[in-house]
Amino acid sequence: MTLFLAPMAGFTDIAFRDICRNFGADVVETEFVQSEALVRDRERTWKMIEYSREQRPVGVQIFGAVPESMAKAASLVAERLNPDFIDLNFGCPAPKVVGTNAGSGLLKDLPLLEKVASAVVKAVPEMPVTAKIRLGWDREHLVHLEVAKRLEDAGVRRITVHGRTRAQGYSGNADWDAIAQVVQTVSVPVIGNGDIKDAGTARRRADESGVAGLMIGRGALGRPWIFREIKAALAGTPIPPEPDFKSVLKILIAYAEAICGDAEYGLRANIGRLLPFIRGVPGSRPLRAQVAQAKTLGEFKNILEKSIDSKEDFCDNNFQR
Repeated sequence: MTLFLAPMAGFTDIAFRDICRNFGADVVETEFVQSEALVRDRERTWKMIEYSREQRPVGVQIFGAVPESMAKAASLVAERLNPDFIDLNFGCPAPKVVGTNAGSGLLKDLPLLEKVASAVVKAVPEMPVTAKIRLGWDREHLVHLEVAKRLEDAGVRRITVHGRTRAQGYSGNADWDAIAQVVQTVSVPVIGNGDIKDAGTARRRADESGVAGLMIGRGALGRPWIFREIKAALAGTPIPPEPDFKSVLKILIAYAEAICGDAEYGLRANIGRLLPFIRGVPGSRPLRAQVAQAKTLGEFKNILEKSIDSKEDFCDNNFQR
């Protein structure tokens, strides 16, 4: 059973991918980027999909609704970065993505979706092309089985299914029965995604659906050790304890140093990536209040380092969220 880190805009930066790999993620993907931005050679976009050699196997996820641009972007990615695979985003529900007819917007135009997939597959014949989908636009228009067949026919090598519709966003419950239907419909590997927040749930979903792998997204934010917990559950071995809070703070400091830099605006620009590590931890409210006041990386580190050195624990040694 392969464990994947889901590509998440604003979160799966190169440093976070390193952390997840260290905690047991088998495959990681970059943040998803727009094909047009790659074709126009925007430096910031290329920066977002950089990866380290240690992160392999790694995939680059792209989105767009113009077959020619998607094909060109895929060709550029293959030539310049040579990742292990290129992933096509047909599932993002964000209005700014759907507004360009991309992401889950293409679930309303299956012929165009298939053209996009075919164009990319033909553009990078030596590189595996995968895809991520949702169940459909809404519950009245479920197209997951037809989309999966079209993608398989187009030459896509692996399909990840998020068990929600675009209308659901991230609300409600993921439909793992629908994911299991896709497993039974296509011959390519199917990866299940949605509501995997703990090791027990992961094992149950894997057993019930028959998927070839699990993709973890929001469940890994602030808790990258979820991968080693799931691996233990799948192997039937004791689940290792979560790191104690002070160990988490040390991980957080190293992560902050990797992504914030020395610029004064660096911390505030990246605070959303950092807060999940301490958000929701019982007893940590005083620390969160202090962190919220930090304006620079130096102040942020100083607060956390004082907490590590303090004799007072903000929570139990091994905490549960």
